[in-house]
Order: sequence, then structure tokens, then C-alpha cells
Amino acid sequence: MPKGLLRPILLATLVAGTLDILAAIILSLVFGRGPMNMLRFVASGPFPGATEWGSAGSILGLVVHFTLMAIMVTAYMILAARRPALPAKPLLWGVIYGLVTYVVMNLIVVPLRFPAAFPPSPRGVGTQLFCHIVLVGIPIAWIAARHFRNRSAFA
Repeated sequence: MPKGLLRPILLATLVAGTLDILAAIILSLVFGRGPMNMLRFVASGPFPGATEWGSAGSILGLVVHFTLMAIMVTAYMILAARRPALPAKPLLWGVIYGLVTYVVMNLIVVPLRFPAAFPPSPRGVGTQLFCHIVLVGIPIAWIAARHFRNRSAFA
């Protein structure tokens, strides 16, 4: 990993991860499912028994969520370090990266673990696209752009 990426990775993980999980909590409340249940469901991806683990399963759901977000952020930061076009146009590449994260999560990862969740409903597609583009891709790209712009100013 290129030097100096830890701070922007942590910041982008915190920002995008928090925005995304807050959206998930709000959607859980709107649709009558409790946030704690939603978090246990997130944890049940890699830990199938987590749905029965109570508060521990919910906490594990937060850990799983932020771990996945850190992976997404790290991938983008490494790519942005190697491709100056990404930090130069954060809105464009944030939208594109949001679409990429949507495809990976909703068309590959989720169906592999939860086959019944596929195909998603039109409302599910819309909310997930919004979250992945606006709450994940764009914030990650803007934080990367700010980081690389500040680095080049002192280089």
C-alpha cells in the first residue's frame, strides 16, 4: 500500500461507513424492522448464527459493516494513488465507484450468501443505488481527492 494512506482511509471509512449505516438504520425504522435486527442480519453474512446472538450480534454487525467499508475505501485509495484521473474528478469517479460497489455487493456478494434476496425489488435497487453512489462512492472520492490534492501541494 502506498505510504500516507492510513489517515484518508480511516477518515473515508468513518464518513462513508457512518452515512451508509445511518441510512440503513433509517430504512429499517421506516419499514418496521428494528436497527438491531438489521445489524444482526449484516453480521449473519460471514457469521450465520449472528441473528440469534442478541446485542453481541448487533455489535458484530457494526464491525462487519465497517470492515467491508474499510475494504471498499482501501481499494479506491490504492487505485486513486496510481491513477491521478480519479482524484482529479471526484464527482465523476465517486459516481462510478458507487456503481461498482453496488454491483459487487448487490449482484455478487449478497446473492452468494442470501440467494433468496435476488433479484432485488425496484425500491431496493433505488435505495441501494442512492446509498452506494451518494453516501459511499462520492464521499470516498472527495476525501481521496482532498488527500491527493494536499499531498501534491507539498510535494
